[in-house]
Amino acid sequence: MKIALIGHGNTGSQIEKVILEGGAHQIVSVSTKSTGGLDIEGIKNADVVIDFSSPEIAIENIKTVSSLGKNIVMGTTGWYERLEEVRQIVDEAGIGLIYGQNFGIGANIFFKLVSYAAKLASKFGDFDVYGLEVHHTGKKDSPSGTALKISEQILENFPSKTTVQTEKLDRKIEKDELHFGSVRGGRNPGMHQVVFDSEADSITLTDQAHSRKGFAQGAVLAAEFIVGKKGMHSFDELFDAR
Repeated sequence: MKIALIGHGNTGSQIEKVILEGGAHQIVSVSTKSTGGLDIEGIKNADVVIDFSSPEIAIENIKTVSSLGKNIVMGTTGWYERLEEVRQIVDEAGIGLIYGQNFGIGANIFFKLVSYAAKLASKFGDFDVYGLEVHHTGKKDSPSGTALKISEQILENFPSKTTVQTEKLDRKIEKDELHFGSVRGGRNPGMHQVVFDSEADSITLTDQAHSRKGFAQGAVLAAEFIVGKKGMHSFDELFDAR
């Protein structure tokens, strides 16, 4: 499979390393700011485009790549408020796009654990639940896409929580509110934590990424999955199929 990369930061460079080490696929193009934007001719030669760039250019990248008829792995987050617009772009272009708040294999196992724990904790004892995420200083969106996905899963499985608060609170939190805080600093590639707390005890679930290799491996799996497909797909589909 021929792959074009958009973005060559910490994650993009790790994806390149994983592809080169694996030997099964070929990188035919790398687009960065330093290369003057998108390498159109290189992308034309690709089977799949993997984008780990920036939220502010994600939609324009999708428009350009879809106009070239190329399927996309969209690893960039921070654009989900325009999900329906992207769905229309993808459908009109007749391409396939797979997106996910987190492409890490371990993170997706964590999603399953949180969903199950939330469902169970809501049925037994007087548990409250809250979350925390920590990322490096270069992270451009807050809260992280992963934190938002975890929040959605908690709301789906913990009936007493109906809304999410991700900002600083200068008041008492309401019982139906889930507070998910964010910290930016240092070099942490990504830590997400969910705490179920009761008078008797606390249960803490934590996913701590040690590097971006897991994200890169997941992105390559997503590229293999989206080849030959059309329409919008979530990374959950790939994970659920295994």
